Amino acid sequence: MADTTSREELQSIISIDRVSNWLEKHFGRTVSVTKLKYEDPPQETADYVLSDIVAVNVSVENEGADQVNLIVKLLPNDPFSRYFVTEAQFDLREIKFYDEVVPDLLQFQKEANAVIDLPIPKCFYSEYNVAGSELESVLVLDNLKHRGFHSVPFSTGLSLSQCRVALESVSRVHALTLAMKHKNKLDLDEKYPFLFKTPKATDSYQQLVERGLPQLAAFLENKPGLENILASLQELRPRTKDTIAELLRPEDPLGLITHTDFWCNNLLFNEDSSQCMILDWQMICYSRATNDVALLLVSSLSSALRRDHTQSLLDHYWQHLTDHSASLGLRIEEELKYDRPQLDKDYRQSLLLALLLCIGSVDVALGNPDTEQRLVDVLQDLYDQGVLSGKTE
Repeated sequence: MADTTSREELQSIISIDRVSNWLEKHFGRTVSVTKLKYEDPPQETADYVLSDIVAVNVSVENEGADQVNLIVKLLPNDPFSRYFVTEAQFDLREIKFYDEVVPDLLQFQKEANAVIDLPIPKCFYSEYNVAGSELESVLVLDNLKHRGFHSVPFSTGLSLSQCRVALESVSRVHALTLAMKHKNKLDLDEKYPFLFKTPKATDSYQQLVERGLPQLAAFLENKPGLENILASLQELRPRTKDTIAELLRPEDPLGLITHTDFWCNNLLFNEDSSQCMILDWQMICYSRATNDVALLLVSSLSSALRRDHTQSLLDHYWQHLTDHSASLGLRIEEELKYDRPQLDKDYRQSLLLALLLCIGSVDVALGNPDTEQRLVDVLQDLYDQGVLSGKTE
């Protein structure tokens, strides 16, 4: 971050009294905090620009000593980043996800007599524009690092088993929001007006693409044999905004709440990678399920795994989506008339959006030979498949 909050400022903001208040509201009882220890934030948040991230180890003495490990997300201190976040309401969106969407999903599955664990950190406290508070927004989450969870470096990419576990995790959120929508006859965009609306999201992503395309073009110009790909990207450029808007727009019957930033840097895995937790819900949209799936596979898998296992991974996602939905009383194929071949069709369309989102963050891939080659392979494959030209079949 260009201008992070200093340690002294953090100690005054995240004080013992303030943390005690947060925990008392969470636990519903008096909590005696005896010590705060500031830690380095988890590695995956080191370059994060949408929040100032603070890791705090809390010593609690209440009927015996205990430890609570927290991640505190504050607005970035850098003025430009702060304006960017508040103007686009990234902070509000994530707080509302924990305050409104998550309780609704828990209540819905209770009513459906089903148990589907949400793959997210526990939320201890949140506030947004509270009168009299010096904090414009704050989100306090469980620090999963202390529970043995770890990130996977983008340069390495996910293993096949990690990708399968990640897809299963996001299928739970997809199934819950889809079933709640259909069973309770909800308009999700209307019920949750804070969701990243298609016009605003389109503008934000288009700005990123316009920044990333010249960087990508300069990179490709120095790669012999990629002239056709570069020409296709230049042809695509005038219509990227319309393309993003079209592909972000939900399409019934499988319109649901998507993470929309679903790649390896927003995932944590436990020690044996049998569990995956999903972080950073600032960009949640009412959109297409395959947008999350496509972004994960395009951004976070090695070329060999993506090429060899896309169909089996789609099968895996589909099986868990339909199984979880059925446990909630929604049989997708019978009731929604949506089947596995339709998922393939939607996935193909989502590939172009995934590529554009990757172009918007292309600097993450440039500068490392492995990730640069992964990017070239994706571009070549999507060119060969006709995705760059907008072919849907």
